[in-house]
Amino acid sequence: MKTKKFYLLLVTILITSVMVKSQDKQEPKGLAVGDTVQNFQAIDADSTLYVFNEMIKKEPIVLIFIRGQWCPVCNRHMSQLQDSLQAVYKKGTNVVVISPEKPEYINKTIEKTGAQFTILYDENQKISNAFDVTFEPSGKTKVIYNTVLGAKLKEAHTDDAERLPIPATFIIDTNKVIVWRHFDPNYKNRSTIKEIIENIPEKKVKN
Repeated sequence: MKTKKFYLLLVTILITSVMVKSQDKQEPKGLAVGDTVQNFQAIDADSTLYVFNEMIKKEPIVLIFIRGQWCPVCNRHMSQLQDSLQAVYKKGTNVVVISPEKPEYINKTIEKTGAQFTILYDENQKISNAFDVTFEPSGKTKVIYNTVLGAKLKEAHTDDAERLPIPATFIIDTNKVIVWRHFDPNYKNRSTIKEIIENIPEKKVKN
């Protein structure tokens, strides 16, 4: 009888411990449609300062998070975006890409993809944190990224945490409100150019 009670107590402790750990580890959810984006600023590969509040006054923004120049899926996504960039611009919007990598690594992204749109360095991952897209890969995953794909996360990022953004896409209108998003923890699933173009807000006709 005592053995049974002890077993039940042990199971209860283990379950409680797992529940507490799962509560402590908050999985990123991403900002939702209808949320207002707070101001942020960052530099691009040329160290030019970009201020969100100033740029969003001019036109809606398609904002995309990428993992880095080492990521084949990111590079393919950026190349596809570049190929259709004029079609996106014709909808009266701008494109801003957010990378956790330092400017010299952003230059590698530009070289690999031919990107002619703005790519910003998310120092200390302040922007990805604000958009709630930051996560930490498992230890084994980090090893694969660093050794097989050559990510060099500690070298390429500001800190040693080796965190990454979920490669989400947000369309933000001139009121700084998110009107559409693509958010999928599976890094292989990305927003398509068709989806982006279809969800860009229509230009307001001035009377």
